[in-house]
Amino acid sequence: MTSRVVVIGSGIGGLTAAIALRAEGHEVEVYDQAATFGAIGSGVSLGANGTRLMDRLGLGPALREVGSDLQRIQFHEWRTGELFYEHPMGDWYTDRFGAPFLGLHRADLQQVLLDAFRAGGGEVQLGRRCVTVDETPDGVDVTFADGSTTHADLVIGADGVRSTVRRHVAGPDEPVFAGMSCFRGLVPVDRVPGGDRMGLTFFLGPVSHLVVYPVRRGELINFVAYTRDEAWTDESWSAKGDASQAVAAFEGFNDTVLAMLGAVEDTGRWALFDREPLRQWSTGRVTLLGDAAHPMLPHAGQGSNQAVEDVAVLAHFLGQPDLTVAQALAAYEAVRKPRARQLQLGSRGNAKCFQVPDGPEAQARNERLANLPDMVSWIHSYDVHAELRAAAPA
Repeated sequence: MTSRVVVIGSGIGGLTAAIALRAEGHEVEVYDQAATFGAIGSGVSLGANGTRLMDRLGLGPALREVGSDLQRIQFHEWRTGELFYEHPMGDWYTDRFGAPFLGLHRADLQQVLLDAFRAGGGEVQLGRRCVTVDETPDGVDVTFADGSTTHADLVIGADGVRSTVRRHVAGPDEPVFAGMSCFRGLVPVDRVPGGDRMGLTFFLGPVSHLVVYPVRRGELINFVAYTRDEAWTDESWSAKGDASQAVAAFEGFNDTVLAMLGAVEDTGRWALFDREPLRQWSTGRVTLLGDAAHPMLPHAGQGSNQAVEDVAVLAHFLGQPDLTVAQALAAYEAVRKPRARQLQLGSRGNAKCFQVPDGPEAQARNERLANLPDMVSWIHSYDVHAELRAAAPA
């Protein structure tokens, strides 16, 4: 089946979908409401379950060039900074899971994807905010805020947590507030004490914690600093915070944390929301992927990885010549929904693991970390293509 595909959204999921579907012979156009491509000041991690799929698309070398292969995982006590758990990653992780765990600047990752899309003659149509999706048995008409329209055999909503396409597929729904906000920022490695030794690094406090890792070949340290906060409810990825607010919110944390928070020049801040898992991701000619399909809290580090897994399964079924578009979308949804739901709900549950009071509960949690590689193996060892091969009829 060869189709004309319109992708709404040019983030990680949207651009990866465009690259993968064009490789299957589909004609693909990508539209985004943003007026320009901005340097989004945040990090993103790709575990082996995502990196292996990027390798299959030929993007692995470029990602390794701009990313950081995280060499260790570390957990530190929040007040003293004492290291109480460490495990190797790097070669150990690659040998076990088949691909590296990469820390990436989001803008670098998007640029790799954009370069690959452009190399095949594609270009993102910017300033095109999708406002309506009208579906008929023969195709889909998309209308944009500027009055322009386009027609496709298939529309993919990769337009994030506030997805217009999601409303077409599943109707309106309400965000679920986690009662937390987080500060985000990037700091030059030489301004972070011990930054050159950091891998995937956690500082665990009783109601607040930080996740820290290097990006851009180790030149920058990315941090995400989570804190209980019922008052800050701005869901925007572009909302700005203030370094002094971050330092105040983490008063009592060790000197490394406070130095890092105070050194950042541009601090982002957003409230944490997800959505309830959807009953359906698709109609006859419209489907969803990534955050538009299964927005999840960041406590499993799987948002981007799950978008990439979505793409692999969707491209597989759309490449089957004996399937109609509707049949391909139904098959895609059947494979992806259970795993995405498990990770959505699991990410909610993980938040409780971080928020335990000092004392016996924290000690018990810290002792459980000795089993961490096995605890997360089901996530990182997952192989989409192996599952598809096993499910295929003989």
